[in-house]
Amino acid sequence: MTDRRKYLILMGAILAAVVGAVLLAVPGSPIHRKATLGLDLQGGLEVVLKAVPPKGQSVDQTGMQTAQSIIQNRIDKLGVSSPEVRRQGPDQIVVELAGVHDPAKAAALIGKTAQLMIFDFEPDLAGPSVSTAGHPLATPSLYDLLTQIQTQAKKGTPEFYYLFRNKTTTTPAKKKGGKPTTSTTHSLLQGPAQTKADLLHPYGGKVPADAQVLLVPSHRLVVSCPAANGCPGATVNAPTYYYLFKYDPNAPNGPPEIAGKDLNTSGIRADIDPSSGQWITLLAFTGHGGKQFQNITKAEYQRGQQAAALAGVAGNRDQTTVTTYAGHSAIVLDGVLESTPYIDYTDSSLQNGIAGGNAQITTGSQASAKNLALVLQTGALPYNFQQIERTDVSSTLGKDSLTQAWHAALVGLIVVAIFLLVLYRFLGLVAVFGLAIYAALYYAAILLFNVTLTLPGFAGLILTIGVAADANVVVFERIKEEVRSGKSVRAAISAGYGKGFHTILDANVVTAITAAVLFLIAVASVKGFALMLLIGTIISLLTAVAATRAMLGLLSGFRWFDNPRFMGAHGQQTAKWLQIDFMKRRYLWFAISGVIIVAGAVSLGVRGLNLGIDFKGGTQLSFKTHVAQSTNTIRQIAAADGQPDAVVQGTGTATNGKYTSWQVRTKSLNSSKLSTLTSDYQREAGAYASGSKDVSASFGRQITRDAILGIIVSLALIIVYITLRFDIKFAVPVILAMIHDILITVGIYSLVFKEVTVDTVAAVLTVLGYSIYDTIIIFDRIRENVPLMRRQPFATIANVSLWETIRRSLATTFITLLPIIALDAIGGSTLKDFAFALIIGVTSGAYSSIFIAAPLLTIWKEREPDYARRRQLAGGDGTTDGKAELALRQSEKALAEEPTPELIDVVTATPSEPSAQARREKRRQRRRSRPHGRAR
Repeated sequence: MTDRRKYLILMGAILAAVVGAVLLAVPGSPIHRKATLGLDLQGGLEVVLKAVPPKGQSVDQTGMQTAQSIIQNRIDKLGVSSPEVRRQGPDQIVVELAGVHDPAKAAALIGKTAQLMIFDFEPDLAGPSVSTAGHPLATPSLYDLLTQIQTQAKKGTPEFYYLFRNKTTTTPAKKKGGKPTTSTTHSLLQGPAQTKADLLHPYGGKVPADAQVLLVPSHRLVVSCPAANGCPGATVNAPTYYYLFKYDPNAPNGPPEIAGKDLNTSGIRADIDPSSGQWITLLAFTGHGGKQFQNITKAEYQRGQQAAALAGVAGNRDQTTVTTYAGHSAIVLDGVLESTPYIDYTDSSLQNGIAGGNAQITTGSQASAKNLALVLQTGALPYNFQQIERTDVSSTLGKDSLTQAWHAALVGLIVVAIFLLVLYRFLGLVAVFGLAIYAALYYAAILLFNVTLTLPGFAGLILTIGVAADANVVVFERIKEEVRSGKSVRAAISAGYGKGFHTILDANVVTAITAAVLFLIAVASVKGFALMLLIGTIISLLTAVAATRAMLGLLSGFRWFDNPRFMGAHGQQTAKWLQIDFMKRRYLWFAISGVIIVAGAVSLGVRGLNLGIDFKGGTQLSFKTHVAQSTNTIRQIAAADGQPDAVVQGTGTATNGKYTSWQVRTKSLNSSKLSTLTSDYQREAGAYASGSKDVSASFGRQITRDAILGIIVSLALIIVYITLRFDIKFAVPVILAMIHDILITVGIYSLVFKEVTVDTVAAVLTVLGYSIYDTIIIFDRIRENVPLMRRQPFATIANVSLWETIRRSLATTFITLLPIIALDAIGGSTLKDFAFALIIGVTSGAYSSIFIAAPLLTIWKEREPDYARRRQLAGGDGTTDGKAELALRQSEKALAEEPTPELIDVVTATPSEPSAQARREKRRQRRRSRPHGRAR
């Protein structure tokens, strides 16, 4: 197969993928999908949950923090990207969800208490739910069950309260002269509640005229059982049955014998029962839970044997007989009997119970099994939560800010395209087409993976634009080097991709490691950033290796393409003003960084960070306006009162993008500032029905811990990868440079006292991604030059490597900053803060790659005996005439061996055999590198 044919097939496959991507985005197409925007860009659903504590307990700060963390974890595992969970007042949690298709189902799952209890079924039944022979009796009516125990319930302190509505209806006589019939129905209005006050709270503390309060005796618990779950002792047809259980959760061994705290959440999972083929949720226990499970299963085994012996069927192994006399466990979740597994008393291997065994709950469907596993994995909520409000909320940025963001992104991409065209001429045009292909495939991936687009996600998007452009820049610079050395354009393209591929691969793998670890460990906005970065990194590698390679492969066959000036490869590779001795001035760079870091540390110690609402919580002001207002109008009023970073959301139904109901979250306001803000809204926006509440941080401690853990794990994996691909001495400067960048970013935020928000977290993560990528590119060139500069001090090798790559570093930094600068210039106040965070991150990452990482590597490598000797021979500063070395290397590029693209050949053509002249040049190069060869 010819080279041209291979490239044509490859381009055909890429164009087919692009067409599919376009069809995904075009409304009306059979595969059209709509992008999901996050809460900050399009709004979503807000659910307000109120905590109801167990009897005898009260709601406290610790319990609410635990509940917030559990609900946050549930939502993330539910697959909702960028949720917002915050506490409001002393006993409420507000959950905001974006991209939820079934709000009712999601809200029910979020608020599920997950109170799991396992009873020894038959002995733990009480009152009317067990016969004199010890067999279970299921009651088809909750009202009937409770009326049988009212006398007992009134003797002590009731455990629970229920409220029923009693409705009497009269049916006329069917025959003339007959008597009409009356019937009374009893419907549950409220309950179970742990106090009578809680039960009657919705009714003003009074029992409605047509209602009745029924009590549950002390140390008793009512459990419902849907008929589909198989309820032992059911004798009549009913949709739901009820049991009364003995209940003493404070006793060491129950009942219930096993509670939620006895579960090992890491062993809980959804699975298929091999015997029945049904979906189940497997439960796993802790050490104490395993012992308890063994005790009750042993008791059930013995009970089954005794019952069968009394009936004279002890030797009968018939399945119906076994199930009739077997002892059961009762698995109860949130007051519902989910399953009653039994012990086969004819199996002698079970006579001592099941040691540390697992239980299972049959759910029937895959979705039910996974949802139940999710709830149990995240743990039980410390309180019951009642949904007291559910409403739609607008985006926090507003439609105007979203429009500005898209305009800024478009302007930024156009400017990037112009920059590439000016810098690389026709190669720039190829890069622009490559970026267009990248953008189409990237957007298609966002649609296919149902990624929720948020403002921090845009940070990942902007960073990947730089990464995607940089992959082309790396190769183009290589191609231009080869052209300057005298190769034909066709040979230069093959050599450029052959040498550039490993560089691109290393840089992308390290970036992908960071993104993947953050995605797996972190939650909320951090997860959104990581996913956007991971998708973009993979697609940028694909487009650089395949798309632009195929385009250049096709074009290189034309004679008009073989022109160095046509692709900007004429003249000198590195401008003279950039050929400074970086290594000689290493301590100057360290001093500059040191001054900034020390200043930042002093600022942190004196006044700390200006933490925003995301981290510290604040005050939420709610009000209505007589006339519908825009988000921008409400935000401007807050900004005029000294709250430029207020989070503004319209609630309820919108009219032409405007709202009459509002909630504004600011930093904590004292009574004076709150009164001023309220008065200004009344005067300027016609606000009324105002109220305020304290709200907690939405970016909680758990999210912060997870983000930090993700960074630590990714750093460890990066050290391993760089050690395997390079050397441990290359890995340490990479990590130190990243730490340097984080310190610089945090210090600058403290110095300028900019508010720290979730966007700031995205900026710090951008630092990690960009710094790693840029540093690996430079280190890869150093590694390449080490065997080619066998007599030079390491400082010279580092200098030459930097001179050879600095055009790429500066070009990539500029390309990445262009859309951010456009965002800062065009975007509103909220977007300007976001742009500032990204500018700090990208600039710091570029600086450290050149001025920190390479000098650190040089200092360490110069301690090796060989390089120490070279340094002594060269002079005190350890450098030789690097400019002469660079000129010599550029003039003798053609002497280097022809590239072997290796993995590139999987998708591209294999280069032809080296010419006789090339082989002669290789032999000359080998002679030069020998110790007795001619000195350079």
